[in-house]
Amino acid sequence: MEEHELIRRAEDLAAQCERKNRLTATAFLTPAERRVLEQHFARAALKPVFSGGHPDCERTLALFLPDYLDEESPELSDELRAIRLTAYFGTPGHRDYMGALLGMGIARDRLGDIWVDGEGATVFCLPGVEKHLLSIDKVGRVSVTAEPLPLDQVRAPERKTKPVSFSVMSPRLDAVAAGMFHLSRSEAARRIALGMVIVNDLVSDKQDLQLREGDVLSLRGAGKGRIVAFGGNSRKGRLFVNAEIYL
Repeated sequence: MEEHELIRRAEDLAAQCERKNRLTATAFLTPAERRVLEQHFARAALKPVFSGGHPDCERTLALFLPDYLDEESPELSDELRAIRLTAYFGTPGHRDYMGALLGMGIARDRLGDIWVDGEGATVFCLPGVEKHLLSIDKVGRVSVTAEPLPLDQVRAPERKTKPVSFSVMSPRLDAVAAGMFHLSRSEAARRIALGMVIVNDLVSDKQDLQLREGDVLSLRGAGKGRIVAFGGNSRKGRLFVNAEIYL
């Protein structure tokens, strides 16, 4: 969704919340869309709260709450659903589940995170598509069963990572991206200029952006990782970097 359209729709929902004194919510937002709304409403009297059904969810709704609700109100869970898909005689991947769900005619913004594990997947969705999702019986050639999963019973899958260590002259984006994704610095700079690098869910075209511990980098077609720590300096003055790549 275009940024101005996203903001316009969110402002309309905020106005409805204040005018009618009722909860309003967007569809599922990408992390980048969430950042846009966080920045836009940073100084607003009514700020949205964000929930995807579990604290580890990347895709979230933006919810505008009337005076009688707060972030811990059980009513917020009425805006979200979770479904457990169990696979039989096969292990579909994330792309397989995504393709099967979108193939049912469900728009992407009606679906939240899709967490895949060895036995199936947990899918977050809006209430309006829950019944339709529960009718799924195939993911590719693999048979699946679907059943509602209470949000308080959702368990996040363990994230697997691979450690990566390297050194840089400075914590610039081009230098760190080159080290994390095994590129030359010139190639990292080229991909940054093309808008292929995302830092903390936002595209960055600034090669000299100074990074910090905890920053998350994504490189289109190469993967995603996080800066764990900046260490000491080598004898030549280079800065040691400890990172992890998400598998």
